[in-house]
Amino acid sequence: MSFRITGLPAEKFSHLFELSDEELETHGAVRRTADARNPGYPCRISLTDSNEGDELLLVNYEHHPVASPYRMRFAVYVRRGEETYDAVDEVPEQLRIRQLAARSFDRNGMMVGWELVDGRKLEGAIERLFADPKAAYLHVHYAAAGCYAARIDRADAICSGHSSAPRALRYRALHAAVSARPRSCRVIISPSE
Repeated sequence: MSFRITGLPAEKFSHLFELSDEELETHGAVRRTADARNPGYPCRISLTDSNEGDELLLVNYEHHPVASPYRMRFAVYVRRGEETYDAVDEVPEQLRIRQLAARSFDRNGMMVGWELVDGRKLEGAIERLFADPKAAYLHVHYAAAGCYAARIDRADAICSGHSSAPRALRYRALHAAVSARPRSCRVIISPSE
């Protein structure tokens, strides 16, 4: 099964880096400078770890803004100048090297499955959780701290036209979905694209 992993949208955070520490406080955020810890602090935009000296913001972010009991927000690190991670059938190193909690949700934001998994085996958990037809998307959290890490969608969902993904990414996802399961995705591409 093809899948798409995305980090948080960079545009939601870029303006915060221009604020003073006092102004950040009103947004529930604090500025930090990364130390030499290894692995570094996980940036939820690029899904890469910090290097010593990187400017970070620790922000309280609502990553699951749904009208269900599973509405969630938590502290996340973001790094200045990063681009949003968005890839099909690729697991970033940041997720690979950590113990994860993968959770599946239905279209109403209700949790329908969960699994603890070593990041090196994430693809297996994705496959098992998406085997449930009710699972519309997954959220991955870092198991120890419990904080949000990334979102995972079925790559064939990109093909449905309900995605804001760039056109090239939708075509790559379509190719991956059709190659993996020839009848998994039907797409009509309008001339306006």
